[in-house]
Amino acid sequence: MSEPTVLKEFRDATAIFTLNRPKALNALNDQLMREMAAALQEADRDDAIRAVVIAGSERAFCAGADITGLDGVAVNDVLDPNGFGRGMFDILGGYRKPLIAAVRGLAFGGGCELALACDIVVAGDNARFGVPEVALGLLPGGGGTQRLIHAMGKQKAMKMLLTGDPITAQEAYAAGLASELVADAECMERALAIATRIARNGPLAVQLAKDSARAALEMGLTQGLAMERRNFMLLFGTADKQEGVSAFLEKRKPSFTGK
Repeated sequence: MSEPTVLKEFRDATAIFTLNRPKALNALNDQLMREMAAALQEADRDDAIRAVVIAGSERAFCAGADITGLDGVAVNDVLDPNGFGRGMFDILGGYRKPLIAAVRGLAFGGGCELALACDIVVAGDNARFGVPEVALGLLPGGGGTQRLIHAMGKQKAMKMLLTGDPITAQEAYAAGLASELVADAECMERALAIATRIARNGPLAVQLAKDSARAALEMGLTQGLAMERRNFMLLFGTADKQEGVSAFLEKRKPSFTGK
């Protein structure tokens, strides 16, 4: 059997998925994307998992698509729900639980898009982000042209998209692509600390807060506010809401069950 391209680790309420193609700088091939999709779905079904951290190696979070696999991609893949990368990126785009990217080294092409698909990006100070697809006569196909604009604004995103030139971790943090900037050696520790902090909150509240925030990117203001209001009211019918309020009034830590 071939070595797994995604390593899975579980710490308390956090799943850690580490890309494991070090010789290829964690480039995305069909096997890695299938394994990542399966790992994400497994964690989504597990009520004990309340946050997911996605990581790479010190040299590369992910250097992008494996160029050797692009020759097999055809135009009709656009209609294939299992076409190149579509399954993994579709799952990421609609994922219920918080996704945290711990980015060290290169995050190029599909690797940058993988980070962009996460909710929180912790960048090591030597990380570099780029979408160099135009140099290959291509464009980002995993959400890069859309999510980069939302993350950084039109002007900075267009410079990256049209030149293909990468930016430093410091530039990514200043532009809003990265949530936090830390020393490389602290990147995983900080990502896990954020996941642990999230896991202490009501899981249904976290999921519906993420759902509401996603509406801000996908809907107009009126529709987004309606979604927020709906999710706000839904939480009033949960046991977790009652537990959270009771714990606050009783000055104790809440014990959420996700119900």
